[in-house]
Amino acid sequence: MKPATAAKKLGVYLEATPEEFQAGVVSRDELNELQANPPEWLRDLRRNGPHPKQLIAQKLGISSSGLLRAGITDALTTDQINAIKDENPDWLVRERQVYVDFKAEEARLAEKARLEEEE
Repeated sequence: MKPATAAKKLGVYLEATPEEFQAGVVSRDELNELQANPPEWLRDLRRNGPHPKQLIAQKLGISSSGLLRAGITDALTTDQINAIKDENPDWLVRERQVYVDFKAEEARLAEKARLEEEE
């Protein structure tokens, strides 16, 4: 598979991976080995970042769209994410509420669809 696909499956930011990882092709067996026995560079990336947008959003409790609305387009480190959480800016509070509302509506619609199927 392409390095971008492997990085996504590993939950890491591709541009922060070693050059040989970015330039190569990752087999399914290699991916399984990286997941089962992550090398130091992978453990460090998972621990400290920089992290991809999806993971940043998850750690902040917001959507990827919320990140964009807040103007966050670059990868962030764990320390940067923690600093945002500690600061708890107005945009983060607002985006967390938007995300909670979205998830509630999503659950409501799923339940409605489930009930309609039972009829």
